[in-house]
Amino acid sequence: MILHLCTAAELAAARADGARRPPSLDEVGFVHCSDPGTVHLPASRLFAGRTDVVALVVDTARLDVPVRWEPGVGPEGTEDPRGPWFPHVYGPLPLDAVVAVHPLVPGPDGTFRPPELA
Repeated sequence: MILHLCTAAELAAARADGARRPPSLDEVGFVHCSDPGTVHLPASRLFAGRTDVVALVVDTARLDVPVRWEPGVGPEGTEDPRGPWFPHVYGPLPLDAVVAVHPLVPGPDGTFRPPELA
């Protein structure tokens, strides 16, 4: 299982389309995802303080596009092979592959912690 972050409004739009097609798909060719142990890192960087963030739990066995684990972007804005690696989905993320949706709630300082997923 991997996780994809988006807002509740973005999830609603994806439901109307049947797939999640974030801007990154056109910009870099893939959908950014995380694993449960690293999802708080992009959540805190991209969504700090927001209360409308959800984590889509994706069953990769239900995808018909490649998933590649690749280095994340370091502070310099370039790939950092020493840091955590993230799964990237190379195509639209079909909602049929989403097996659960969990709200992410920031802490008092606006950052996120790794979620406890059931």
